Amino acid sequence: MCFSFPKSKRLIRGRQFKDVLDRGLRTSDRVLTLYMAQNDCGHPRLGVSVGKFWGNAVMRNRLKRLLREAFRQSQDQFPAGFDYVLMISRNWGKSDKSGLKEAVKQLTFEQVRASLLALVKKAGISVNGTVKR
Repeated sequence: MCFSFPKSKRLIRGRQFKDVLDRGLRTSDRVLTLYMAQNDCGHPRLGVSVGKFWGNAVMRNRLKRLLREAFRQSQDQFPAGFDYVLMISRNWGKSDKSGLKEAVKQLTFEQVRASLLALVKKAGISVNGTVKR
C-alpha cells in the first residue's frame, strides 16, 4: 500500500467541505469528530478543520499534522469512495482555554490514530464500502 497523501486524496475547496458536512454521517468520541459522505473518486479523501478555539497557528498546525498523519498511515483501513472531514472534538481538553496549550502538547499520534480508526468502525461501513448496520 502506498502511504502517500497527494492532492487527489485531499479535500481542498470550501465547497467540498460543505458538501460533506451537509450530507455526511457524523460520529464523534472524546477526541475527534468525523463527518463522512460518499464520493465518486474510488478512494478516500480527507479534509481537516481545526478552529481558532484550539490556540494560535502553531498549536492548530500541530493538531492538523497529527490528524493528517493518522489518516495517511491508516488509509488502507478506510472504506474507499468516501470523503472524510476530521475535527478535534470540543469535548477534548479543557472546556475553557486555561490549560489548553498543555493539553495540545500531550495529545499523541497514537491517541489520534486509535480514535480515528474507532470512529470509522463506529460508523459501520466496511473497507469495501458496504454498510454493516
